[in-house]
Amino acid sequence: MAEEYTLREYAAPSTDEPHTIIVYLVVEANYFEIKSALLNLVQQNQFSGSPTEDPKLHIATFLRLSGTLKANEVTQMVIRLHLFPFSLRDRASERFHSLQNGSITSWDQLRQAFLARFFPPSKTAQLRDHITRFTQCDGESLYDAWEHFKEMLRICPHHGLEKWLIVHTFYNGLLYTTKMIVDAAAGGALMNKNYTVAYALIEDMAQNHYQWTRKRAITAVAPTPSKKEAGMYEVYALDHLSVKVDALFQKFDKLTVSSVTPPPASPPCEVCGMFGHIGVEYQLGSAVESPEQANYAQYNQGFKNNNFFNKHPQNPFGQQTTPTDFANNQEVLKNPTWNFC
Repeated sequence: MAEEYTLREYAAPSTDEPHTIIVYLVVEANYFEIKSALLNLVQQNQFSGSPTEDPKLHIATFLRLSGTLKANEVTQMVIRLHLFPFSLRDRASERFHSLQNGSITSWDQLRQAFLARFFPPSKTAQLRDHITRFTQCDGESLYDAWEHFKEMLRICPHHGLEKWLIVHTFYNGLLYTTKMIVDAAAGGALMNKNYTVAYALIEDMAQNHYQWTRKRAITAVAPTPSKKEAGMYEVYALDHLSVKVDALFQKFDKLTVSSVTPPPASPPCEVCGMFGHIGVEYQLGSAVESPEQANYAQYNQGFKNNNFFNKHPQNPFGQQTTPTDFANNQEVLKNPTWNFC
């Protein structure tokens, strides 16, 4: 009678050793070790499965790193099968472990399974479409355009385009002025040359432009302002925007200065020398509330400062003290003496 398991045992994870996806070949060497330095290099160049990553470039980098390890009686296929799982992470590692156990027995099968998952035919068709719709950008030099086009070919080496069609596609995507330069260098028309001569001519022109140009053209920048033509000045959008930004910064500086600068302090009092009030308020005992009160206070201030009243002060009883000179003059008037001699 077959052994029966409990429901809990059916739900528990299996304790058996997991089967390996890769069937490793038997190594006849007595001593075989992958150095930790090589493992660190491989893990520093891992592939995560992001759409922006290039799976073919990852394969090329992995082959270059794995080729640095040499061992007696150990083939390169065995080394690659042991190292490649360490070069995957995140989604790529999950896809690798989802393969059927024992389905990989050689390096060719592993590479084919990797490219089939991360470089499907739909991506190939998309990259081929990008190649056929190549267009030189505004401000892009011949060298930059040629390097850009070759990079598109490198990303998709199995594009299936014939050599003559590659030159046709590049020439057709050039700007009108660049086409005129290429035709002039070809002695009339590039289309009159065969593929080998046309390809070599474009390559030589691009390299010559790169070697003799002090500053390579940068795409997506404003063109250099041309000279004045027909009495008109050309103002580019970037210059116009920079002028507006400068004017805006000047306004902000003025607002900052006006908000930080304190108001001018009032002059000190003429009577006591203290700040916070004026002489009129000090003498009246309160702030002036109307123009009539201000005029009255100024009139009294001027009246008190008169030299005549300062020289002839009043006595404590409210009667004016008669000056000595004034009394003598009155006495002379009462007893005039007429002297005609």
